[in-house]
Amino acid sequence: MMKIATTLLATIALATVSALDNGLALTPQMGWSSWNFYACNINESVIMNTAKAMVSNGLKDAGYTYVNIDDCWAGGRYPNGTVYADPTNFPNGIKYVADYIHSLGLKIGIYTDAGTETCQKRVGSYGYEVNDAQTYAEWGIDYVKEDWCYATLENPQQRYQIMSEALNATGRPMFFSLCDWGYENPWTFGMSVGNSWRTTPDIKDNWDSMLSNLMAQAPITSFSGIGGFNDPDMMMVGNGGMSNTEYVSHFSLWSLLNAPLIAGCDLIDIDQETLSILTASEVIAINQDPLGVQGSLVKSYNGGLQQIWAKPLSNGARAVVLFNTDTNPATIQLLWGNIWMEPSQQLSIRNLWTQTNLGTFTESYESDSLIPPHGCIMLTLTPTN
Repeated sequence: MMKIATTLLATIALATVSALDNGLALTPQMGWSSWNFYACNINESVIMNTAKAMVSNGLKDAGYTYVNIDDCWAGGRYPNGTVYADPTNFPNGIKYVADYIHSLGLKIGIYTDAGTETCQKRVGSYGYEVNDAQTYAEWGIDYVKEDWCYATLENPQQRYQIMSEALNATGRPMFFSLCDWGYENPWTFGMSVGNSWRTTPDIKDNWDSMLSNLMAQAPITSFSGIGGFNDPDMMMVGNGGMSNTEYVSHFSLWSLLNAPLIAGCDLIDIDQETLSILTASEVIAINQDPLGVQGSLVKSYNGGLQQIWAKPLSNGARAVVLFNTDTNPATIQLLWGNIWMEPSQQLSIRNLWTQTNLGTFTESYESDSLIPPHGCIMLTLTPTN
């Protein structure tokens, strides 16, 4: 028991590191970003109608807070250096959009770049960090994502530190999301600079891309914790490139990883199955658990075709994803030692997707039905005493 307890305490302690003290990211951020579905085809109507849809379809009530405008909103800079919105697509300006989003009880995010230009060749923030941060504060921005295009000769830690200090100096709390795609290991410095940091290349709406971004998290789980989180990129749930079985796995694993839950699909015309995945309350609760420990890969079978991912929860329970990456159905056995528990411990098991209690078990649990190809079972295991 001592060895298991020591291992668990070490896992928690590793996640407790010096964080940027802006009072944000007590849990991973939840919201929506325009990029995955709209790319550059954005305007104020799209953003405002998406925010309205988030309220009406229940996403706001499920915890989705941020409405994030990604690249292509900027029109240029005035002679004094102040950035302004594209006058065609945002004729009333960003503050007008921000005021509307705030009136719905939501928060607004904006995009910029650490380089001279954004990835889509709009104006970047290089050399204008103080000016831009103050402008964002005046507009009422709550969230800033800073990309890394046209900045590759710079040092990411030093460059992001400049924007971090500029944002904090405004006096307005703004969530700071770093996005250098894992260049120069941002997890090693991100916690002191930002609230989340991209650890991977851009995700694509296919199985191989999702799985690649997932596996990139396995060796870096200890760098995430309250105040700042590893970011394997936005979710692709609902964009059509994967099956719903694969999207359930995607959402389950992002939740267990304490990844940002940033939806990237069309929320104005969302289908019911996609909505049911994105609003799965018991799965979201794992992501938002206040202990703040990122889930980790604790066991692999058959060369990684079957995997067990797990994390401790604030109530002493464990959250587990039994994940079948194979193209054939499979069963997966979970041993209590995999999840820092003594074999004699009685654990009450609940399936979070079916929202059913499966019973009380000791020593081990094996899925009572075959897990489909690319599918998963997500569980909580709670001590009965």
